[in-house]
Amino acid sequence: MKMKREEGFTLIELLIVVVIIGILAAVAIPQFTSTKEKAFDAAAKSDIRNMMTAEEAYFFTTQAYAATTVPAGGSADLDGDGTPDFQASQNVSLTATDYTDGYQITAKHAASNQTWCVNSSAASATGAVGQILPASSC
Repeated sequence: MKMKREEGFTLIELLIVVVIIGILAAVAIPQFTSTKEKAFDAAAKSDIRNMMTAEEAYFFTTQAYAATTVPAGGSADLDGDGTPDFQASQNVSLTATDYTDGYQITAKHAASNQTWCVNSSAASATGAVGQILPASSC
């Protein structure tokens, strides 16, 4: 009589695979969340840099800085010529405050807990002038 050979995985083998997958997920998910947060903050910082360029271009023409609020994904026409001078990233909102000798720009991504800012005014800056810092430092 011919013996029937059984094939397949044992319960122990399947449990070991499930445990290994669980361990890998426990390590990978927090890392992924941290990476997403860094990407959101990078978008806000990038928009601050672009808004700084728009403010300086506006200053070159008018000898004054513009105060404006840009909603998430919106644009700003600083000089009033009908064409946008600045376009915000999706989910990033910005606020620019003008001073006699500079400006302060704050930006926040909707999915991030951090708000970022930069000052160009030496009189109002508590941090380094022109450096993008967490909003609590401005």
